[in-house]
Amino acid sequence: MINILIVDSHPIVRTGLELFLSSKPDLKIVGKLGSGIEIFEFVRRQNVDVIICEIDLPELNGITALRAIKKENKSVNVLMLSHQPEEIYAISTLKAGASGYLNKTADVETIEKAIRKINQGEVYLSEKMDKHLRYEDTRRSRSRMFKKLSTREVEVLKLLSIGRKNKEIAQELDINEKTVSTYKARLFKKLNVTNIVDLIHQAKHHNLT
Repeated sequence: MINILIVDSHPIVRTGLELFLSSKPDLKIVGKLGSGIEIFEFVRRQNVDVIICEIDLPELNGITALRAIKKENKSVNVLMLSHQPEEIYAISTLKAGASGYLNKTADVETIEKAIRKINQGEVYLSEKMDKHLRYEDTRRSRSRMFKKLSTREVEVLKLLSIGRKNKEIAQELDINEKTVSTYKARLFKKLNVTNIVDLIHQAKHHNLT
């Protein structure tokens, strides 16, 4: 059984979530609250597995409440469900201790899926937000790697990745083969590999080719 506390300033939202989630045999609504300040006393006296919480709450902001709750109850998983744009608030709520973030445009089946996932100790974000974070991670990784490599090293790497031999690279870049070998050795060291196959794999992983 997953014990759920719903915290939202709108009665219609609280009631709607309760009606749907209570229809699931292993989900139990143990409470419905209208403000953030009420959460603390509730979780002290009631066993709660998952809190569904809005950001914009009267008396105490949802994110502020989240930080305080997680300090007292590390085992409680919090799903932030808000009308605020996820690209702005999702990361800040996760950093504050939330296990998931969904916009209120999400359907109830998605909310149920999120509850089950975060109850298992995982993080839940919308597919759109998940892709955005993966893109940002890749972009930052690529940026860090480009800073490690010189312009000439990147050129050599790109040519190696399309199958050019040392001699061909030397001709194309107007340098001698010994210099190409030097650049290759530097690339092996900087990308922490020992052979050309792994070098190309790392280059593709960091979107350097």
